[in-house]
Amino acid sequence: MHVALLCEGTYPHAGGGVSVWCDQLIRGLPEHRFQVYALTAQHEVTPGDLPENVQRLESVPLWSLQPLPRRARTGAGHADRRDALDGFAQLMYALFTPGSDPEVMLGGLRRLHTYAQATDLEALLTGRGRAEQIYDLWSRAAQPTRSQQRPEGDLLLQPTLADAVQATLWLSRFLRPLSVRPPAADLTHATGNGLSTLLAFTAKWAYGTPFVLTEHGIYLRERYLELRFTSHSPAFKSFLLRFYGCLTRAAYRMADLITPGSRYNERWEVREGADPARIMAVYNGVNPAAFPPSAAEPAQPTISWVGRIDPLKDLETLIRAFALVREQLPGAQLRMFGSVPRGNEDYARFCHSLTQEVGVQGSATFEGHVPAVVDAYHAGHMVALTSISEGFPYTLIEAMATGRATVSTDVGGVSEAVGEAGLVVPSRDPHAVARACVQLLSSAPLRERLGRAARQRVLSQFTLDSFLDVYRGLYPQVARPARVPA
Repeated sequence: MHVALLCEGTYPHAGGGVSVWCDQLIRGLPEHRFQVYALTAQHEVTPGDLPENVQRLESVPLWSLQPLPRRARTGAGHADRRDALDGFAQLMYALFTPGSDPEVMLGGLRRLHTYAQATDLEALLTGRGRAEQIYDLWSRAAQPTRSQQRPEGDLLLQPTLADAVQATLWLSRFLRPLSVRPPAADLTHATGNGLSTLLAFTAKWAYGTPFVLTEHGIYLRERYLELRFTSHSPAFKSFLLRFYGCLTRAAYRMADLITPGSRYNERWEVREGADPARIMAVYNGVNPAAFPPSAAEPAQPTISWVGRIDPLKDLETLIRAFALVREQLPGAQLRMFGSVPRGNEDYARFCHSLTQEVGVQGSATFEGHVPAVVDAYHAGHMVALTSISEGFPYTLIEAMATGRATVSTDVGGVSEAVGEAGLVVPSRDPHAVARACVQLLSSAPLRERLGRAARQRVLSQFTLDSFLDVYRGLYPQVARPARVPA
């Protein structure tokens, strides 16, 4: 079977849980052939260690100044251009009409895709009068200026002309996937909601290709959290959230099967319009042999943290909690393992400065990428995870597999992963995190009991083999021969 795996900002150019998941899926299903479509910010170097059953890798650089590679275009006539402009107007109606049916957006996107296959869509989207058109429609749809605080839900704030110009540019980049030749495969599998699903739409329009959508975290919720850390104007943030919301709901409408990484995600998806009959939660899995327990513990009470340095991981809460831990256990250490993704350098500097501000520099260390992640889990008496958003985190189930007791925040599928085999506390609460860490660091019997239960929970519910068996069964059920031209 041919599977088109659709990724945005993850596999195979970036690390993190989604990339681990993609690699596990591809290598674990050698009977299938994969084409990987990777949406990136800029052109990326092709990795040299792709699995043998990856037959093709196509990168779609959304923000590169270089145009996308063009196959032969037939050119667009006057009628085609008018139809595309009607499609743009349809898209604008969907964005600026609260509660619009996803079919409205899908209809507009389909017309723009048809045009993009014949000629230059970006030139149309950024052409003369387009920013003014957006400004006019946005201004009429927006809330009065007294609401100009911060975007909430589907609230649109009054724009400036500069906001409209920025929206025009961003739309032209967001819609770049419409210009790519539709994936030719037996099914498309998007590894997250968002822009990569546009490629699944085009394959379904062109060939009737079935579409599987997996959500590790909730894409729309994470965009809300992410935009808190940007310097965009409140009005432009409100526009982005409206776009993300409409696209998310359109993807739920188009998907033949939705496989969230947790029941928590499933509830969010249903809330945003997904059909419960087409949802099946599939938990991530790990290879227990790769994460063996270790009876040895460090000499000093030590907390391990593993992940990427990212605002969604909320290292601020962890560092502040550790300062409170040190008040009760002065010899305690915090070891943070993980790299800094491109674009997160400012956040990394903030975290470093925070350790100095709260007086834990020297005892809280940033140790970068670790070649064997199991060593990072073994480096602590316990493992902490203080994220404000998660799917079904590999960090957690890997740590559990090693038999380490965990403290984690109650977000995403964390509670489903931990069950009764660890301590779960509210997010953004340094005092709660600190109390739980002190409780574990101060009691070897508690650590041993929870660690043993954690490993047993992974062995019974979250193994790599069980994860692969689910998709090995699902793919043939969903796929059907697509009408792909020779």
